[in-house]
Amino acid sequence: MLLGVDVGGTFTDAVLACDGRIVTAKAPSTPHDQSEGVMAAVQAALARAGRPAREVRAFSHGMTVATNALLEGRGARTALIATEGFADIVALGRQNRAQLYRLCATRPAPLVPPELRFEAPERMTPDGPLRTPTAAELGDLAARVAAAEPESVAVVLLHSYRHPAHEQAIADAIADALPDAHVSLSHQVVGTFREYERAATTEVDAALSPLLAHYLQRLSRLAAETGVPEPAIMQSNGGLIDLAQAAGHAAWTVLSGPAGGAAGAAYVAVAAGAPDALCFDMGGTSCDVCVVDAGQVQEHSAGEVAGRPLALPMLAVHTVGAGGGSIAWRDPGGALRVGPRSAGADPGPACYGRGGTEPTVTDANLMLGYLSDEAPLAGGVALHRTRAVAAIEALAAELGLDPLACADGIIRVANAEMVRALRVVTVQRGIDPRRYALLAFGGAGPLHAAAIAEELGIETIVCPRASGVLAALGLVISPRRRDVQRSVLMTGSELTAAAIGGAAAELGARARRALGDADATISATYELRYRGQAFELPITAGLDPEPADLRAAFETMHEDRYGYSDAEQSLELVTIRVTATTAGPDVDLVQRDAQQIVQRGARRAILGGVGVGLTTLRGAPPPGTEIPPRSVVELPESTLLVPDRWSGRVDATGTITLRRAR
Repeated sequence: MLLGVDVGGTFTDAVLACDGRIVTAKAPSTPHDQSEGVMAAVQAALARAGRPAREVRAFSHGMTVATNALLEGRGARTALIATEGFADIVALGRQNRAQLYRLCATRPAPLVPPELRFEAPERMTPDGPLRTPTAAELGDLAARVAAAEPESVAVVLLHSYRHPAHEQAIADAIADALPDAHVSLSHQVVGTFREYERAATTEVDAALSPLLAHYLQRLSRLAAETGVPEPAIMQSNGGLIDLAQAAGHAAWTVLSGPAGGAAGAAYVAVAAGAPDALCFDMGGTSCDVCVVDAGQVQEHSAGEVAGRPLALPMLAVHTVGAGGGSIAWRDPGGALRVGPRSAGADPGPACYGRGGTEPTVTDANLMLGYLSDEAPLAGGVALHRTRAVAAIEALAAELGLDPLACADGIIRVANAEMVRALRVVTVQRGIDPRRYALLAFGGAGPLHAAAIAEELGIETIVCPRASGVLAALGLVISPRRRDVQRSVLMTGSELTAAAIGGAAAELGARARRALGDADATISATYELRYRGQAFELPITAGLDPEPADLRAAFETMHEDRYGYSDAEQSLELVTIRVTATTAGPDVDLVQRDAQQIVQRGARRAILGGVGVGLTTLRGAPPPGTEIPPRSVVELPESTLLVPDRWSGRVDATGTITLRRAR
């Protein structure tokens, strides 16, 4: 039995793959301690499967502990040690404006305040040490840091990606003075050049790791008490690592939750015969979008979360604050806005009846008839239409709108935000969205899929049977993975096959050791640029590539990206990144559950401002079921809306594929 549990803003989802079938469960998320919601979902999945916890062979977990802490700007009391004269590197940043045309927009404040920044009496050059600190100087530095009583320490020295000896010496001194403090070393966390990005990433790692370690230690204890294995943790790169490694490097897990959803979406897209798909995961709090090409989620070698750079490999997931629990409000100019503030799990939307009074997207869907108060949501949440109507009527009065028009406006504003997000990952990157299928998942995603597809000119929608828990399924099928990267800065005569192969082989050995698997599959990415350029292009090749082959691949990509290449220009190899992976399990998605029952009915809803009748299918439609236009399919964990001109069919895996009539 394989278990995956993903924590969302409103629900915590569990998937149990056993005996050739998929068992799913949901439990309300518990923001005060996510581990409580995790174990509740685990118990619910085991109960539905009718199997004991001891039979679970593997447990994979995606969570938002690090993400939430970073978004809220909170973390452990952290000290930063930098090369003398560089203690304010994160505060200075790149000295560019956060938004070009908003002069007052600011970047988030550094996680380390000025009084906790310390300078190390050392200086390293790309070729070696210029000034080495003495034992007495290291002891004095450690004593000053200890006197500030930090819980965690980030060490970021110049050129440590090439020569880490000084960082390691400082770490040893800190360990003697502060044996209980967490220490993050930039050459271990990042390993690449660009001092600001490396420093900002290491600062994030140091500030969040104690919080994440506390959560994971508690989760590990609860898992042991329940009888399930210690969980492996999803990283931002879409691969799993051991709990202890994740606890030591929180920066690697900042996109843990969205990464699970992207992995599950890619897996289902291939199974549904749509390997090229735009995926959008609309949950209770946010909407995550990504692009799947040939069955693979696009990746970045670095990214930015909450305005803070993270110089780490991560899946190319873009997030906006548009979820089912996103709150609708009137801005000072009198316009209707939706999000990014969310009702979350507590109290939740007004229709949950848990004390929420502000109107949300879920309330609007209920008022318009897309959701029914006769059928509880996954997790046993009962919906109260009268509460939803009351919340929306109050906002409608503020806006001077008819309540139904207000509800319709909430849906359209939320859709516009999600369309904008999908255009960020497609149109703004030179990708035509019309070439892709739209794979909608999350508890709220399938409700909005058709409207979003029509706006983008997409003619195929894929809705997985387990769309409401797809991130948890992604955790079950994900491989174990470790990335090791180092800036090498080779150019001219240095770019030989022996030099490149030697550096890549060393990183490959490190990656396999870090993963704990000598037989792990190795892949390598080489980041190249013309000498004098500021940024690189990634070229994937083996561990022993020929320089001529790298150049040819680089010039082809440069031509595609920028419209030209220069065969006479000198080439520079900046960074080598090696990835070690072990294959994830292959889960059979074919539906064999004899208990599938579809109840047919009818109800009224508002489509395009006009009241219409909708055919209602409740349950998991068996393979071969035809889905007519003007239908609502109430799946066990989500709801699919099929408007005019759309119809579909259920395949052998339970996935519903809709197509738009021309």
